[in-house]
Amino acid sequence: MLLQECGPVVRCNTRIAEVRRTTEFVVETSQGTLTAPALVIASGGLSIPKMGATSFGYEVARQFGHKIQPCRPALVPLLHDGPALAGVSTEVIARHGKISFQENLLFTHRGLSGPAILQISSYWKPGTDIEIDLQPQTDIESSLLNRKRANDRAALRTALSAHLPQRLADSWLPGNAAARPVATLPDAELRTLAQGLHHWRVRPTGTEGYAKAEVTAGGVDTTELSAQTLESRLVPGLHFIGEVVDVTGHLGGFNFQWAWASAAAAARSLALSV
Repeated sequence: MLLQECGPVVRCNTRIAEVRRTTEFVVETSQGTLTAPALVIASGGLSIPKMGATSFGYEVARQFGHKIQPCRPALVPLLHDGPALAGVSTEVIARHGKISFQENLLFTHRGLSGPAILQISSYWKPGTDIEIDLQPQTDIESSLLNRKRANDRAALRTALSAHLPQRLADSWLPGNAAARPVATLPDAELRTLAQGLHHWRVRPTGTEGYAKAEVTAGGVDTTELSAQTLESRLVPGLHFIGEVVDVTGHLGGFNFQWAWASAAAAARSLALSV
């Protein structure tokens, strides 16, 4: 059904040698020369190269004088030399500047992942920190101090595991503190522990790169495209749609929606021009 709706011929395994514009667009391919009054670039970004992602769209845009906003992996796991907790997951708030996301965090063998981290990765810049609240639903300071006031003799490890996955609780505590009864710990020590859990500052060493990135941030500058038709303001008949454009959405289907919506906008404008 999709092929029937597409109408034009679909050519697979076709190498493009050159794109140029005379009185119309000319595309030289390994299967012959194609000409058309309009050209739509829908070649995607750099994410997941094993599926065929290349820089082709950016090269065409530059050829015709378009600016490219710097590209980087987005919605991508972050690298971090933290505790060995691969497989542990917990709900957090991840922050970078004024941006925050409350979703799950997943510890991996190489760093941090999960929806909260993928979301914040689109805003993170190398050399900066992200702040993570490991227990956004609970005031851990009040909880621990209340247990101390009640003369709770439970080990700090046990008290903390009521709020965090056990492996995370164990790794967070220094060895000699884990077994100490909550009732014997100074208030200042409990407050410091709680503040650390609510304001864990992490400086990633990098990202998992385009191989693991769900999308590419950056791309063809939107100021040089029509917001209604995605047509180039520099070259009549040239359109850029989808991920090759500098538009990046959150998780949840927004990037798919952008691809489909921008394609529909371009297609409708071309249909009207026929």
